[in-house]
Amino acid sequence: MIFMNLILLSDVLCVTVLQIKAQWRVTYISTEICALKGSTVDINCIYRYPHTENDRVTRVVRTLWFTNKDDEPTDLRLDSDYAGRVEYHSWIDGYRTHCRLRINDLRESDSAVYKFRFITNQPGGRYTGEPGVFLIVTDAPKVPSVSVSPSGEIVEGSSVTLTCSSDANPAANYTWYKKNGNPDQEAFRTGPQLDFVSIQSSDSGEFSCTAQNELGENTSDSTSTDVKYAPKVPSVSVSPSGEIVEGSSVNLTCSSDANPAATYTWYKKNGNPVQEPFRTGPQLDFVSIQSSDSGEFHCTAQNELGAKRSYCISIDDHSWTLFPSSPLTLERFTAQCRMSWERRHLTPPLLMSNVSEMDLVLDIMWEQIP
Repeated sequence: MIFMNLILLSDVLCVTVLQIKAQWRVTYISTEICALKGSTVDINCIYRYPHTENDRVTRVVRTLWFTNKDDEPTDLRLDSDYAGRVEYHSWIDGYRTHCRLRINDLRESDSAVYKFRFITNQPGGRYTGEPGVFLIVTDAPKVPSVSVSPSGEIVEGSSVTLTCSSDANPAANYTWYKKNGNPDQEAFRTGPQLDFVSIQSSDSGEFSCTAQNELGENTSDSTSTDVKYAPKVPSVSVSPSGEIVEGSSVNLTCSSDANPAATYTWYKKNGNPVQEPFRTGPQLDFVSIQSSDSGEFHCTAQNELGAKRSYCISIDDHSWTLFPSSPLTLERFTAQCRMSWERRHLTPPLLMSNVSEMDLVLDIMWEQIP
């Protein structure tokens, strides 16, 4: 660009020629753009350069767009990651030259800083626009995945962590749900992790998580937590209830809550402190019960995590009575004696006032039994 300044000094005309070098410049219309995955985005700029330099008219010989992901600028038209998805546009509006990069079918991997460079016929006549345009490609969360740590069998009392993760931009928020047979599930907990410091059998169930951001949400498949635990104290039931008559059919059933399922063993007290198994299986069936079947029975429930013993149940030719396997207190023993006598339609003795009277009570009880 040339300016002439005319100065008249006496009869002499002086002409001063001033040459001002125009700036090399790239101006971006926006320096940060957010776009949705799968959409099309335009990145626009305006660039300028000196009309002449070094007594040579400046001519643009090449333009390109590149990202900051490579050390050396690579023309996006030659980048295989952008093959068939980029377009360059350029046009002149008066004294301004416009430049445009269009990217179709946006991918999350397209998130980067994009810069425009033009190269001229001048020595060293190339210019790159700084700082570039930061493109952020956003997307709704992908279907989350759930991992369980530690892997393998889950044992009651151990520490277990479930982790929900999803690829999303912006980052997703997580909500956990537990299936309780209700189609309209309520939120169980929030956050990417579900921690059980000491997991219990009641924590067994099916869990799923939802990943959500402002662009949408997705829900994971269900993950089951099958908590293994040793048998609880077994219970014993007698069928039919009521008086036991010789020759009738009587069934004793042992049941316990356990995972994996327990195996059952029945024991009959025969005066031997080291009792041997009487029968196996959850049921003890007497098709035609006889007086010889009278005695005290208990069962054990066992799996690979432990074993538990039931209360004792006493069966004689009149009725049955349930006794706990733990040591009897005075009050408990008295109550059980009263119940046993009332079933026999007998008159119970006076309540015991101390343990030393147990022998006396037993003597009275045996005297009243026909």
